[in-house]
Amino acid sequence: MILPAPPPAWSHLPFFGDAYQQVLARLEAETRQVLPASDRVFAALEATKPSTTRVIILGQDPYPTPGHAHGLAFSVTPETRPLPRSLRNIFNELQDDLGMSPTSGNLQFWADQGVLLLNTALTVVAGSAGAHAKLGWEKLTEDILAELSDQPRAFWLWGRHAQGFENAISGSQHLILRSPHPSPLSARRGFFGSRPFSRTNTWLKNLGHTSINWTLP
Repeated sequence: MILPAPPPAWSHLPFFGDAYQQVLARLEAETRQVLPASDRVFAALEATKPSTTRVIILGQDPYPTPGHAHGLAFSVTPETRPLPRSLRNIFNELQDDLGMSPTSGNLQFWADQGVLLLNTALTVVAGSAGAHAKLGWEKLTEDILAELSDQPRAFWLWGRHAQGFENAISGSQHLILRSPHPSPLSARRGFFGSRPFSRTNTWLKNLGHTSINWTLP
């Protein structure tokens, strides 16, 4: 698998030194199908620059079903039906929170508004969730969270995996929302009813910023 050059807005991060070369070497040695397509691996970073990031939603790894993952955490390609169960639960919470939810699982329009949809592993083996969890991508996640700690931002940490990266966030000026993961195994333990969408929009408005349009592309 040959990856494109790092997105220019993020290329200064320490990860894109030795650590990135190690990840590339491991990907080149991978004989199984890797998702998403190589030109979509950095899609989240290409869509949302540090200067435009307002909200960070931290996922785990891309969907392992071919045709689903397109480089944005929790998002799927427009034609994907049915939606993955975690995304269905996110939309159910959005419906309860704001009274509406998108008609497509493609969350590109969130990214266009400054929502960084970041997976802690940017690649996965088809049919094998978590296969690249220890490939080395986690150092990039830590660098990104540290970079984005420079001014007030909203960080959504869903589940223990995402919350394990909280130490990379510095400063007390942020909105940090912690809840169980929206997966079917844990959504009813506190994800439902957490209202991250309205809480974040209220916080943004209190800072004098525009709210996020979560529902209509």
